[in-house]
Amino acid sequence: MWWLMGIGGLLGLGFIVDLIYKKKGINQIDPEENAKHVSESERVYMESTMHNIKNDHHGSSGF
Repeated sequence: MWWLMGIGGLLGLGFIVDLIYKKKGINQIDPEENAKHVSESERVYMESTMHNIKNDHHGSSGF
């Protein structure tokens, strides 16, 4: 029963955040604009993570 309440809470939180964004008028989030504000270390970390995820799904079982 607790897991059902947890799922409902997460859905409710998502609904509230969505309402706040709509109320503030944030309808469009531009990934290219956001990429301008990312540090070099964050960019390298994300590229490394994406590369590792791709390798995990292509060939290795992960164990």
